Formats: sequence, structure tokens, C-alpha cells
Amino acid sequence: MTDSSTSAEIFVFTKTNGFRHSSIPEGRNALCELAQQNNWTITLSEDSTQFSFKNLKKYDAIIFLNTTGNVLGEKEQAAFEKYIRRGGAYVGIHSASDTEHKWDFYKKMVAAQFESHPKVQEVTLNVHQNCRHASIAHLDKEWNVTDEWYNFRDPVPDYVTVLLDIDESTVEGKKMNAYHPIAWYHLYEGGRCFYTGLGHTEEIYSNPDYLKHIEEGIKWAIQNE
Repeated sequence: MTDSSTSAEIFVFTKTNGFRHSSIPEGRNALCELAQQNNWTITLSEDSTQFSFKNLKKYDAIIFLNTTGNVLGEKEQAAFEKYIRRGGAYVGIHSASDTEHKWDFYKKMVAAQFESHPKVQEVTLNVHQNCRHASIAHLDKEWNVTDEWYNFRDPVPDYVTVLLDIDESTVEGKKMNAYHPIAWYHLYEGGRCFYTGLGHTEEIYSNPDYLKHIEEGIKWAIQNE
């Protein structure tokens, strides 16, 4: 593990066993560009057999980029749990919350489970500037952005620190009809976890505000504090 000012090893996992996002190539490319800018070494993979503790322990963060469905076997899950408990970092992007619905450790780590979504549309996000988190420091109090907006099966738990929530008065179609966080972070079982529900469309991976959001989320995750 290292701090975010030095080179870091990042593992980007994009295996799907459900819906496959057409934006995965754009997401990979965007993360590779961020890696180049930040002196990170990045590994892109859809091979779940890479999830051994011996392999995972060399990475400063594991990014689940638009994964879906059950993507890890029991031994692979155990290796990932050990990695997090030994101080590893997890970054979940968009459908990372539509992944491993029956794995209790993962459900609590990502802190939300996908249920449904309305059509892709522009909404207003409330920015929790009181957090003083670098992933939202560049944003105003409100952020108008187009993407696909997940409704979750249950309310997002209190143990996370919310960064962004959806102003549901700006949503057309199905919604949670409740307080609706869409990005957050927390410490979990010895590790560091950052999740953002943004990341569905191909276009969002060229949005500089979004790229800054995930860049700083990764930097927070790879800190060893």
C-alpha cells in the first residue's frame, strides 16, 4: 500500500455475468488516462482467477468498473475479503452495486443494491460540500449531469458518508421517493471503500467533472492512513 502522492498499483475488474455496459471500453480508457496522469500502474482484467490474496495484495486499489451479476467464486471472495481486511481499497463504479447480490460482505461494503432505474436523463445532484472530500471539492452546491440513475433496494445505510444525492424533484420516471444518495465513501472491515453510481453512459467518461470525481475517489482510496 502507498500514499496517493506516489506511484500506485491499480486493478480494474470489468467481468460481467448480467447486463454488459457498452461504456466499459470508455471507462477503461478513461482510467488508463488517469493512471498515466497520476503515475499509477494499471491492470485491466475480466479474469476472476486473479482474485487470490497473493495477487491482490500487490494492488493499492481494486476497481469494480460496471461489473454485474455473480463474478467471483467462493475462494475468490475469501481472497478479496482478506485483502480488504488487511487494509486494501475498493472503488465501485455504477453497476458495481448490481454485482454479487448474495455475498453479504460485498453487499455491506458497496452499501447499496441496484433495484431499478428510469430512462437516462439530466438530473440535479446535491453536493455535500460539508464533507470537504476531494472527489466533490471541484463542484458547486448543485451539479446538473446526465446519466442513468439507480434506485436501490433499501435506503443507503448510515455508516457511509454521502457525497452526492439526487434531487428527486428533477427526476422523470421511477424513483425511490426518499432521500436518494448516489455517491459515498466509508471505512469497512479495515479497508477503504468509495462508490459512485455515475458511470453508465459512454459520454460521461469524457465529462471533466466526472473524471475529477472518480480520480479523487481513487486517490482517497489508495491513501494508507
